Amino acid sequence: MIVSPVAIVDPSTEPRLDSARHASPRLLADVGGTNARFALETGPGTIAAIEVLPCAAYATLADALRAYLALPAVATIAAAGSVRHGAIAIANPVVGDFVRMTNHHWEFSIDALRRECGFDELAVVNDFYALAMALPHLADGDKRQIGTGVPVAGTPIALLGAGTGLGVSGLVPAENTPAGAKPSWTALRSEGGHVTFSPANETEVAILQFAWREFEHVSAERFLSGSGIELIYRALANLRGGAVEALDAPDITRRGLAGTCPLCDEAIEVFCGMLGTIAGNLAITLGAQGGVYIGGGIVPRLGERFAASCFRARFERKGRFVGYLAQVPTYVITADYPAFVGVSAILADRSGL
Repeated sequence: MIVSPVAIVDPSTEPRLDSARHASPRLLADVGGTNARFALETGPGTIAAIEVLPCAAYATLADALRAYLALPAVATIAAAGSVRHGAIAIANPVVGDFVRMTNHHWEFSIDALRRECGFDELAVVNDFYALAMALPHLADGDKRQIGTGVPVAGTPIALLGAGTGLGVSGLVPAENTPAGAKPSWTALRSEGGHVTFSPANETEVAILQFAWREFEHVSAERFLSGSGIELIYRALANLRGGAVEALDAPDITRRGLAGTCPLCDEAIEVFCGMLGTIAGNLAITLGAQGGVYIGGGIVPRLGERFAASCFRARFERKGRFVGYLAQVPTYVITADYPAFVGVSAILADRSGL
């Protein structure tokens, strides 16, 4: 389904985007392990023709990209000028020219994809690197604060989010920013979702021991992801001695939120607690007094259940650093397509447009 044009960014707050209408529309994409989201930027901060395509329906990313550009509504917009510049955020490390996705079978050469699709400029970056670049431009209505804390201007900002996998990044401000000027930021190219998981209580120890039956190395992503919710559910069923139903993550979440399955609700609570611990670790590691932001597809769907969970208590539970973390705000990103803001800024920096 094509979404009507929306203004994602206020151009007056985005100095990197040219104040004039682009000479031609620019392709923006946010590619995860499950879905690929495409859009055209027709002017500074104006995003049109948003379309979500299932990755499994296409053999390659190039196939999905061509299918998007061939859609009638997209072709109509692009008729004013061919699409010559594109930026893709992808749920994967991007090192060099060749990209092989961790949680999907797509693999490609960036330069070959650029030539195949007829782009003059094609930027491909990690999805959470792009999302991090969007953080300074989020409006108050694009995020929801969980718990207490006040951000300290000019200090690092942390980012993590669970979806098909666990993304991690952050922003570090440039030194020597003139007084009164907006800081410039360096986004971190992190794969912190693959750090070794560390349990924080006896239940999590038992869940980790269950996971070791399947995986030699259990990373944080093994639990803090869609498949991770399923793994937590199976481990809890084993621990509690109950029957294990063949439930996927949406089923577990739906039953837990509806209050029809205590085991599903416990799986959600365990997930939120684990995320709180990892978020607290990241905040301390980066010194993220500017706040910790939570993106990804899972947490925003939990709504009030997440706000009422043990997430914030576990975030602060760091012994002698309880007082430090109590001052660090945590936010859930509620904007529909925040990564588009980041890839737009990245493309503007690289292309000079």
